[in-house]
Amino acid sequence: MFEIIVETKVNIFIGTFLATVIALYITKVVIVANIKKISKRTGTDLDDLLSAWLDKIHSPFYIFIALFVANKISNLFVGNIERVIEAIFLIGSVYYITIFVQEIILHLTKKTIEAKQKEDKDFNASPIYIFQNIIKYALWLIAILLVLDNLGYNISALIAGLGIGGIAVAFALQNILADIFAFISIFFDKPFKIGDFIVFGQNKGTVKNIGIKTTRIITLQGEELVVPNKKLTDSEIHNFRQMRKRRVVFEFGIIYETPIEKIKKTKNIAETIIKNIKKAELDRVHFKTLGDYSLVFEVAYYVNNQDYKTYMDIQEQINLELMKKLAEEKIEFAYPTQKTFLERIK
Repeated sequence: MFEIIVETKVNIFIGTFLATVIALYITKVVIVANIKKISKRTGTDLDDLLSAWLDKIHSPFYIFIALFVANKISNLFVGNIERVIEAIFLIGSVYYITIFVQEIILHLTKKTIEAKQKEDKDFNASPIYIFQNIIKYALWLIAILLVLDNLGYNISALIAGLGIGGIAVAFALQNILADIFAFISIFFDKPFKIGDFIVFGQNKGTVKNIGIKTTRIITLQGEELVVPNKKLTDSEIHNFRQMRKRRVVFEFGIIYETPIEKIKKTKNIAETIIKNIKKAELDRVHFKTLGDYSLVFEVAYYVNNQDYKTYMDIQEQINLELMKKLAEEKIEFAYPTQKTFLERIK
């Protein structure tokens, strides 16, 4: 009786095993062939991903699937052998499912980068790759923990250990991580990009490169300034990229001995100089105040260009023309002076 039962189980096992292997291979061939036909008529890439994923499933795994199904139906193997078959089936299933999810992540990353690069040829894809790798590592970590948990291992202690270890690593890498998260913030918030002229604190210059840890800026003196990303995100940044025109306000003073007619003429001279400069737009000129040692004029104008060098060239031209025209009119610039009055004591 026992031999008959065993023989029956063996027959069921072998029959189920062979039928499952054949069915799996036929199913794979039919599904892949149909998916490839459908993919030619559709605009989506998901069917291509599915087809490529099925091609990556190796033949030994179909054998282990068949072993698992056959043993579940026949109950031929029990104990350690059954546990080994179930463990291999579990590991293989989690592995290939994880591979498929990873392929989807890589595909979405590629499409996102391609779309961004079409919008902006200078697009920096580094943060997206960082997120991609973080998600990949997290995905495989979850897969490993899932397998260990289903195999009967106590993963609570492991997770607790990982948590403590993660805190220790985070403390050790605190500054580096702060700079990396600042870089991610710069990437998504876009307070500036390469080529922008920015001012922060006492520093100003053109952004040369935005790295994961630092940003490199070429200052007006021509030197390269390397700034930690966290320092930039913690600072108040003035970005001149969006500036369509620059408003400039400056003052100059003439001596108190200047006659009233020439004071009025000084205003007209300043207005005429700015009106005759192509890239400058006059806002106003005023005799502003009576200073400690000069009659102070305030001039406001716009530079129809965001370039700092252009602004400085125009300001230089205004300064030279002012000196020339005022000298021609014998109007003197003021400089710090003091007059001392002496009274004779009788």
